[in-house]
Amino acid sequence: MQVDISAPRRRPLWRLFIAPVLLLIAAAAWSGFWFYAASQVGVRADAWRAQEAKSGRNYDCSKRSVAGFPFRLEIACEGASVALVSQTASNVPFTAKLGEILVVAQIYDPKRVIAEFKSPASVAIPEQAPLRVDWSKGRASVVGLPAVPQRGSIVFDDAAIDRVNANSIQVPVARAKHLELHGRLADGSPADHPVIETVLQLNDGSVQGVHPVLAEPFNADVRARFTGLKDFAPKPWPERFREIAAAGGKVEIVQSRIQQGDMIAVAAGTLALNANGNLDGELQMTVTGLERIVPALGIEKLLEEGVPQATLDRVAPGVKTQDLNNLFGALDKAIPGLGKMVKKNANVGVAATLNSIGSEAVLEGKKARAFPLRFANGAVLFGPVKVGQVPPLF
Repeated sequence: MQVDISAPRRRPLWRLFIAPVLLLIAAAAWSGFWFYAASQVGVRADAWRAQEAKSGRNYDCSKRSVAGFPFRLEIACEGASVALVSQTASNVPFTAKLGEILVVAQIYDPKRVIAEFKSPASVAIPEQAPLRVDWSKGRASVVGLPAVPQRGSIVFDDAAIDRVNANSIQVPVARAKHLELHGRLADGSPADHPVIETVLQLNDGSVQGVHPVLAEPFNADVRARFTGLKDFAPKPWPERFREIAAAGGKVEIVQSRIQQGDMIAVAAGTLALNANGNLDGELQMTVTGLERIVPALGIEKLLEEGVPQATLDRVAPGVKTQDLNNLFGALDKAIPGLGKMVKKNANVGVAATLNSIGSEAVLEGKKARAFPLRFANGAVLFGPVKVGQVPPLF
């Protein structure tokens, strides 16, 4: 028997190169697409800057570069600056400068942009001392570009704001361990009556030079809805506030929580601006640890040092400083030391008055008081007791 042994069939070698060639073509096409997109960054950026300049927002960049090949675009802007120019005046109401901004967008998701900011920044406002802003990490994100932005957020860690005086000495203004601000366009458009919903989160925040209560670290979580804006075009704040008042705009505090030590306060309600530029409205508040707030207000110290009439007008309308001093003097003459004792017990009396307002409540498992905090033509009222005055906003 004869066995026929034939040689195996040889496959064409060109098939082995199909996959590598296709991969090479795809890589070349992708590279061409990336470099084309990178070349358009400058064109789009200049067009966007021109459009923003029409609304009074002037952005500049001393040096711009593009990187991130192959899957994303990284636009670095060195020597970044922004100037907000009033459309009704020739002055520049706000100018900010910072060292570098890095903007990143995935090539397959260009509508989501992430930015990182390099500290520090300087802020100049006419007729005020310049501000210096520092942070350990600063970042932002915007969704909706290049169309109308739909939502955005900005986050800072270890933020510090200082006022730089004439001798170049930095005076603390505000501090925050962590700060987040989120916003979204709930209705309208940036150019036509936008309605904004915002969320503010603040950890270990403090404000110096305003009141000792604010100088102690506190945490805050505030959710609000703003109506009455005409547009986002930059303009002086008094002008913007007048527009909001004329449009019947409101700030709805949907939810808020502030904690400072053992004191916790939650509130919700609506505030509005009247024709005089003063606040009207009401917040329903529930507070624990109300008794510790009163000593922090420094009532006893004010009485010891003599209460300025302007301060007395806010906390006790109609009472004159001279009358108060005469009263304490008369008490001391009648019974030595009585006037001083009354001063020291002033905080107790005020705390008792505030505790008599509202109703008992429980907040996060602790005893609390629930009461309305009213704003009437700028006056701040705990029930019938006036505790402060907010100056007109225009």
